[in-house]
Amino acid sequence: MEHRYKQNRFQQLRGFCYAAASGSISKAAGRMFLSQPAVSQQIQSLENELGVTLFVRRRAKMQLTHDGELLFQMAQSLIGELEHLDQKFRNRRLEIDEGHLEIAAGMSTILYLLPKYVEIFRRAHPKIELRLNQVTGMEGLEQLRSGLVDFAVGPLNHTPDDLEFHPIVSYDPVLITSLGHPLAHNEKITLAEISRHPLILPPRNLSTWPMVDGAFKKHGLSYRVAMEVGGWEAIKKYVALGMGISIIIRIGITGEEKLEVIPAGEFFPKRTYGVVLRKGRLLTPQARRFISLLLGSSVKNGTPFNPGLTTPGFLHD
Repeated sequence: MEHRYKQNRFQQLRGFCYAAASGSISKAAGRMFLSQPAVSQQIQSLENELGVTLFVRRRAKMQLTHDGELLFQMAQSLIGELEHLDQKFRNRRLEIDEGHLEIAAGMSTILYLLPKYVEIFRRAHPKIELRLNQVTGMEGLEQLRSGLVDFAVGPLNHTPDDLEFHPIVSYDPVLITSLGHPLAHNEKITLAEISRHPLILPPRNLSTWPMVDGAFKKHGLSYRVAMEVGGWEAIKKYVALGMGISIIIRIGITGEEKLEVIPAGEFFPKRTYGVVLRKGRLLTPQARRFISLLLGSSVKNGTPFNPGLTTPGFLHD
């Protein structure tokens, strides 16, 4: 019996502290939902193991000895901390005011979609370290699968079985040309006319290239790519210099460009941006809060996701 109590010093100290605080073993037993003999045994075992006397009885009241006073001072705060450990642990797990958050996203997502969300989140939670990992191709999905990031943001096509895609907003494609370009003066542009002009596109391993290629091939049209350039900002720069035309998503148009911007939604598909999650992975409170922000806010200049839309390819252009 003594060995059993010795293995549970917390219970011994708990019984001792409750009895010391109330001056009564019976009151301590009631608080602990134990029998009075059980609490008496805990205290007796504690005294035996420490080799001290903790209480003396004076008339009908228990009083602490000098050793008892010393142990009570040392153990009282400890027991209080342990008593509330479960609740503090639950509360701490729900705290989002500190920690860090890792997000994988393409350059276009980081430049055009995320800034306003990041600004809101950072103002609300300045102590959370936010890391935006700029990725290309399938790197974001690999980082997600390997646990290097909490989630990814961007368009996703053919959602794999191990991932989830939660749409945020859809954007139309636009044709961009230099100022005064002949295409800008046509009242009705055709895909055939677009195909006659040299194109500036992101590298072919990214999603814009297959989108453009598929649209032209569907109509049996040939086309010529004059330049491959990484990133929409660079593409806009070379288009403005008159070195070719391009097709990008409207999210990449800020309104400050010296370009002709022509709607091209009848020729090329929308892009739907969303949150990409790994199935079965528990999200941190920080990740849940940021995702809630992403999925709950309206998006200026975009179309809020309609469940009837199809989700296009994972974009990192």
